[in-house]
Amino acid sequence: MTWTQWFIFILIIQVIHGLGTWKLYIKAGRQAWEAFVPIYNGVILMKIINRPWWWIILLFLPIVNLIMLPVVWVETARSFGKNMPVDTILAVLTLGFYNYYLNYVADVTYVEDRSLDPTTSSGDWVSSILFAIVAATIVHTYFMQPFTIPSSSLEKSLLVGDFLFVSKFHYGARVPMTTVAAPMVHDTIPKLGTKSYLFDDNFEARNTSWKNKLQLPYLRFPGFENIERNDIVVFNQPADTLLNMNDFRPDRNYYKPIDKKTNLVKRCVGIAGDSLEVRNGYVYINGKKNELPDRAHLQFSYLVQPKTNQFNPKFLKDRYDITDGFGIMNSQNTYYFSAISDEALAKFKNHPNVTSITPNKQEKGVRDSNIFPHHPDYNWNVDYFGPLYIPEAGKTIDINLEVLPLYKRVITEYEGNTLQVKGNQILINGEVTDTYTFKQNYYWMMGDNRHNSIDARAWGFVPFNHVIGKPVFIWMSWDGIKNPRWERFFTTVSGSGKATSYLIPFLVLLFGWIGFNKWRKRKKDSK
Repeated sequence: MTWTQWFIFILIIQVIHGLGTWKLYIKAGRQAWEAFVPIYNGVILMKIINRPWWWIILLFLPIVNLIMLPVVWVETARSFGKNMPVDTILAVLTLGFYNYYLNYVADVTYVEDRSLDPTTSSGDWVSSILFAIVAATIVHTYFMQPFTIPSSSLEKSLLVGDFLFVSKFHYGARVPMTTVAAPMVHDTIPKLGTKSYLFDDNFEARNTSWKNKLQLPYLRFPGFENIERNDIVVFNQPADTLLNMNDFRPDRNYYKPIDKKTNLVKRCVGIAGDSLEVRNGYVYINGKKNELPDRAHLQFSYLVQPKTNQFNPKFLKDRYDITDGFGIMNSQNTYYFSAISDEALAKFKNHPNVTSITPNKQEKGVRDSNIFPHHPDYNWNVDYFGPLYIPEAGKTIDINLEVLPLYKRVITEYEGNTLQVKGNQILINGEVTDTYTFKQNYYWMMGDNRHNSIDARAWGFVPFNHVIGKPVFIWMSWDGIKNPRWERFFTTVSGSGKATSYLIPFLVLLFGWIGFNKWRKRKKDSK
């Protein structure tokens, strides 16, 4: 839905609210017209139900309002003496239209200054749970979101089994676009395996129909910093086309809403306005080799030839801190190691039982059909890629048939234009053109594990409206199920030098706070 459609929708809701409550407003000592004025009617309603005025803000926060609206419906009924469980059930099941019964049929009296304390233990329990859900949803949606590292694409910087806190406010919190969804879950409800949001599962309609399901236009609160080169960023995968990553087809039109696409974490090696190239596996920005932070460790795959059959690859993998697995490649017992860092290589190559170590890199000019832009005119692969320009908002480029494969998806999928090619002419939104001006910034996200990472080399640019936030803190880390990595508990993600664990200071503050509260409670009770 567009902003205009949302404006009309909200006005209709205001009329429905006014028609269903104006008599209740009068019985509460207010004027009938106050029930029809947008926002103002909400402020007055909060006074009628004896709740704080700022609840009206919660009613306009996507996802949070799905919890708050039933609360307000129930509170309205209770403000007019309808306190029975059947009244609560009817208020919720009728989606608030129970107010029409109270307004036109029932003989109700306004209960002024009613007590807000629950009358039963179950009521107190429900109120506490609702408050906790609302508070957690606000934090999760607009401030800080927990995230788990699922793959080794950023190994050494972030490990599989790291549990992160991802800041939404560094780059500006994105307002949820999918307004009808379960709080604090992503695209699937755990255990149930069903979608967590309103969507159309018709295959033919996947590209467009979800946009009509009460979707908000893209909106982001201001952040206090921009994405910088080499930042680690959490984002929604642009080419999330199917139900799982094993069936990856980056050229198909996606059917998921942006904020329900798969969450990924990669390193932003190129920002908007950069010219990027990959040479021999290394990234060059504007012609200069990109220097990664000291906590980052590039890894490549290698072919290892042992001297004897006594070669123990698992022992060497563990001893030399080699990230990913290995396998026998041929009858000569050449071993393939999928990820070895430069630091591990320097020690590993001097092992007395190793004859040779050969980088497993592709040759320049050999095309990999799985690599962006998936076009026969571009002979690019994971180790030799580019150069290409990363789009910047407001910048205009010349557009022709040669560069069109690089920016076709940007123009159509991410910026909502129609595009046709007729002979040698390019038509955007029905008009012949040889230039294009970008509407938003784009970024190039890659893994440090260069031969074991599905990243921008597969799907291309990441639009800013797909960015979720910045990982700032590792609060827990597990190597497998039973092995905690204590040295990584409560460490920062960015920074120079070896990460320092703040677990002990945190525990001291936590137990100190608990002790202080107990002391204060005893002191209060003694009085």
